[in-house]
Amino acid sequence: MLLPVLPGIGRIVAQNPGIMTYHGTNTYLVEGADGLSVIDPGPPSEQHVADILAAAGDTKIVRIVLTHSHFDHMGAAPRLREATGAPVHAFHQSGLAGYTPDIALHDDTAFAGLTAVHTPGHAADHLCFQFLLPDATKILFSGDHVMSWSSSIVSPPDGDMLAYYRSLRRVMARDDVYYLPGHGPKLPHPQELAAELLAHRQKREEAIIAAFHKQEWNVAALAFTLYDKADPALKFAATRNVLAHVLKLKAENIVTELEPDRALHPDIARLPARPPGPLPPGVTQQTIDDSRDDTRRRFALRAA
Repeated sequence: MLLPVLPGIGRIVAQNPGIMTYHGTNTYLVEGADGLSVIDPGPPSEQHVADILAAAGDTKIVRIVLTHSHFDHMGAAPRLREATGAPVHAFHQSGLAGYTPDIALHDDTAFAGLTAVHTPGHAADHLCFQFLLPDATKILFSGDHVMSWSSSIVSPPDGDMLAYYRSLRRVMARDDVYYLPGHGPKLPHPQELAAELLAHRQKREEAIIAAFHKQEWNVAALAFTLYDKADPALKFAATRNVLAHVLKLKAENIVTELEPDRALHPDIARLPARPPGPLPPGVTQQTIDDSRDDTRRRFALRAA
């Protein structure tokens, strides 16, 4: 069902709710002089593609626009492109190996009333898009960079916490009136929310540094000390965020990396080496194995 959001902009929520996607991925249909732009066609779902086509009706879909290459946002792009002939617009250096968009975008690329804003952090190829409403109100399609229901996971190597800090500061300096995120509702007062997200990350970083003043840590032990998560998926996501924070501190010469622990942390060892059921699109067993190995990485405060 197409939900009106702002003048000339409607939203379809994909049927992929979950702990990482909230109620589902937002797909936006943006009216233009030449037809519709579809921002983030969503997960690889025939039903979602059918919903997009039904919402478009007789109005031609003329372009497909990606905020980033995570499959819950771009998985439906090939099928929608096949159905409509619309070219895919995305960052020129895709985070998906072997993928090349039809139209390569760079920071500040302007097209069809949209202007790309490169905001790496959650993903190296992440773009937000500025758009002007008919009354010249500035909005920003913020993808997974800024959302109200959750802070974004930053999972190395595609995710980079230092870049995420910089990108948050970049959008905080803008004068957009609303953000339209990749998950969740329209966001008023978005600069305040971005500032809160940055402050949350800075507070977490302060806790990490304080922990390193006491002892050395491997990633899993540090994550489970700082985060109180019961859900196994959230526990594992916490290790990715902690690793991203620690790698930022390493890049800033605050911590140094030691030899990894030989054994997995007991809480990681108890998690299944492969989650039940088929792997999500874009996730391989090698990715899971590498992420488990990352939890053994050990760091210490660099000597003054």
